[in-house]
Amino acid sequence: MLSRKVSVEEMTRRSAKFKDLKSYQAQQEINGIPSAVLEKIAARRVYPLMVPEGYSGRSAMAPIKGAPGLSLTITESPPGDGAALHMHEETIENFFCLSGKFDILWGDKGENSLTLGPHDFCSVPPGVVRGFKNISNETGRLLVMIQIQTEEQSDRIAFVPELKDDIAKTYGQKTLDALHGIGIKFDAGQ
Repeated sequence: MLSRKVSVEEMTRRSAKFKDLKSYQAQQEINGIPSAVLEKIAARRVYPLMVPEGYSGRSAMAPIKGAPGLSLTITESPPGDGAALHMHEETIENFFCLSGKFDILWGDKGENSLTLGPHDFCSVPPGVVRGFKNISNETGRLLVMIQIQTEEQSDRIAFVPELKDDIAKTYGQKTLDALHGIGIKFDAGQ
């Protein structure tokens, strides 16, 4: 069997250097979503690495466009930071701890938890309310792998309703509409 020949240019398009990544917080500012809003609901920084070709949603500007079914990001959280309680409607969210120590929370109120240290892994099924928090005294990073199981290459998320009023009060309905435009709503656990 003959191997496929790949040019340097093609491999360059299929690679990403961490130092060159832009957080989706910075990327979404062009859609009218202030970084502070995304930092309120997600990790301090979320760096999209790869999404399927034609993906729509918050990580659409990832530098690598891959095959259907997989989205990869790296989250970066200082001590005490993490993602607010939320639910992925139709996707599986997988966490691989790169550094730090994280509590992975689940349940409508985050009443259950599992702790991940470096090189530990956890997979959360669709429809489960979850969040995470860096419980170490250093900046922690998670490799987050979203498995997209539907024909539509997207990842709709629902955050807990309490966040909606706070965001609307501080940033207005226009920001809520922009969040909805990238697949984020606020009715998890209802």
